[in-house]
Amino acid sequence: MSVRRLSKDQPASFAFTKETKEKVDWWIAKYPAGRQQSAVIPLLWLVQKQEGWVSEPAIRVVAETLSMPVIRVFEVATFYTMFQLERVGTVAHLQLCGTTPCMLRGANDLKAVCEAKIGHKDHRSADGRFSWEEVECVGACSNAPVIAINDYYYEDLTPEILEKIIDDFAKGENPKPGSYVGRSCSEPLGGPQTLTDPSLYDGSRAKKIKSLPNAPDKGGAKAPAQ
Repeated sequence: MSVRRLSKDQPASFAFTKETKEKVDWWIAKYPAGRQQSAVIPLLWLVQKQEGWVSEPAIRVVAETLSMPVIRVFEVATFYTMFQLERVGTVAHLQLCGTTPCMLRGANDLKAVCEAKIGHKDHRSADGRFSWEEVECVGACSNAPVIAINDYYYEDLTPEILEKIIDDFAKGENPKPGSYVGRSCSEPLGGPQTLTDPSLYDGSRAKKIKSLPNAPDKGGAKAPAQ
């Protein structure tokens, strides 16, 4: 894993909004007295949901909120790659999977689309609305190639489909996440190929079990021996 550092471009301060603070208090209350520091990951995630990324002032606020050393919060924020340490696109941040299954299924072509429509990876577009990065496996290999956009996965992509998705986001729309070849979950192309007979799993083939000799009756007494 590459070294992760905080952005050189930092805001002057950070504060939770009223709505986020309510969620912060809810998370902290989930832990017993003396264990509130266990809420550090949820609080950092709330920071990111509010701001789009995790800044140095936000790390300090989280540390103060949980009464823990700033360096401890810094260690968590820089260890987990789900936390963005640079400003990301205000409309959409794309995380393109470049690991082997996605690469074999056309991830490099999707990368070219991102470069053409957004710009260099790990940087925001000129208008600040879009950004993208290449990530390791996102765990949806059977539906490769895959891109995580904001909170959702977009699967079975082609360059043409990705271009349209980006254009739709730019127009203020919310493109449908999931498979773009009609898969349900991660089934094979063309539909399921196993367990296609409902009688294999609906219980209709199950044999009725007869009462065993000397088994207790409903009152707890054993049946008389034959």
